[in-house]
Amino acid sequence: MSHEADRASADRESADRESADGESDVSRRRFLQVAGGVVVGSALGGQRFASAQSERTQMKDDFDGDVATATIAQLQAGLEEGELTCLAITEAYLRRIDELDRQGPTINSVLMTNPEALDLAARLDRERRETGSRGPLHGIPILLKDNIDTGDRMMTSAGSLALASPADADAVLAARLRAAGCVLLGKTNLSEWANFRSTRSASGWSGVGGQTRNPHVLNRNPCGSSSGSGAAVAAGLCAGAIGTETDGSIVCPSNANGIVGIKPTLGLVSRSGIVPIAHSQDTAGPMARTVADAAAILSALVGPDPADTITTGSNVESHPDYTRFCTRGDLGGIRLGVARNYTGFHEGADLLLAQALRALGELGATVVDPADIPNKGDYDDAEYEVLLYEFKAGLNKYLAGRSRLDVRTLEDLIEFNLAHAEAEMPFFQQEIFEQAQSKGSLQDETYLEALARSKRLSGSEGIDAALQQHGVDALVAITGGPAWPTDPITGDHFIGGCSSPAAVSGYPHITVPMGAIYGLPVNLSVFGTAFSEPLLIRVAHAFEQATQLRVTPRFLPEVDLTTA
Repeated sequence: MSHEADRASADRESADRESADGESDVSRRRFLQVAGGVVVGSALGGQRFASAQSERTQMKDDFDGDVATATIAQLQAGLEEGELTCLAITEAYLRRIDELDRQGPTINSVLMTNPEALDLAARLDRERRETGSRGPLHGIPILLKDNIDTGDRMMTSAGSLALASPADADAVLAARLRAAGCVLLGKTNLSEWANFRSTRSASGWSGVGGQTRNPHVLNRNPCGSSSGSGAAVAAGLCAGAIGTETDGSIVCPSNANGIVGIKPTLGLVSRSGIVPIAHSQDTAGPMARTVADAAAILSALVGPDPADTITTGSNVESHPDYTRFCTRGDLGGIRLGVARNYTGFHEGADLLLAQALRALGELGATVVDPADIPNKGDYDDAEYEVLLYEFKAGLNKYLAGRSRLDVRTLEDLIEFNLAHAEAEMPFFQQEIFEQAQSKGSLQDETYLEALARSKRLSGSEGIDAALQQHGVDALVAITGGPAWPTDPITGDHFIGGCSSPAAVSGYPHITVPMGAIYGLPVNLSVFGTAFSEPLLIRVAHAFEQATQLRVTPRFLPEVDLTTA
């Protein structure tokens, strides 16, 4: 980690901004040729929110639109050929954030942009010229969910006004992204406290950031808790983003926003420097527009961290490059089971699943239907008990390590919210906080029994049992239904999903677009046993490439019922 920390520290140093106007103009013209044949529209949904009164402005708009839809590999190709600069790419994303997130449709997905972003981009351009590229993410702008520490001028708040100050140091994953050459572009809004404060919360709302909107239909919910990360990726405000998940917080917003999300196996990615909910389930993971992009980001995140011992176990199976599993070709020899007991909550989603299963069969996969996962719902209470215990213990430890906070414990946070109720609790309360505060230590028998039960029923007697009983390599299901209308008064109207088995067991889960219902995306989930990411990536990538079902956001004010 010392090498990564040195590089991360160097990247944060102030750099003299280099003038790249002439260089950028050439890059912009050339990039339209490099990536123009593979992007989906030059300005998302064909709508333009910037002026096009001059040739230069028109060119800038076209370039920004192409950057918004290009893959990481396409951006990297332009950088390697000298036809693009990191500075030009970063400027384009910052303009889009201003035009779409702050103005125009006002998605409200980005809490803050990094004041050092342009300096970092210029520094990375200079480094590429002088010493070469660090790798496939050199010069690529990435957004981070605002529960991930960065040791710079950006705050790490978890959406709470009580934490609205900078952290002391980078989270391990943030340092790894810096070391890989990423530009940390900014921090994204999230469901406050990662949706673990109230049972009536509205996903995408925080005291710091307000309500994030779904870029497909603005009055619909982006799901959560990685709400801003999902919305920003879909809207083309970054090349990719990092989300975190305890149960559903990567895969649900990926579904609602129509992007790819990877919830890795517990132990692949360090949690050090991430505001915790539950150490037995928490993980960070990539959110991107394509499977290959998500795999590229995952490759930079994985690795052991002595401060997070789950990442150092002998059972951890990681790979230095997950993009090598993004192979074209058929899925012959792969058996996929359909977890039917995680379907049926929306007939439109069921129809999309039927089409997806046909596509998987045409790719050569053997589809076993049904292949239900045992114990659905049988460990819900045990999981909740575990989360309450672990949240109190983990949060108290995290807060004790932050030097610039007035709150040091969960009890302090409860008091802060009561004292600032108008700003922090205008719509919903903090009953989950209060329940967690009443819990004892992690040595309590109640906690230990709940942890053992939830892990057993979701893992060895859940996903693993389904794989073995039906003789399949992985399972597929519907990630979730179409996005519901945002409702701050009564909270989320979640109709169903399949996140819990993989979340509670700590197993991997990938979600990939499989179509839309009246313009609202719905995704296909692929999940399996521990450390089966290579297989899941192969299946998801093959499906994605064969179907191309990701829909481009249209920034509609409400659902267009004239188009199915």
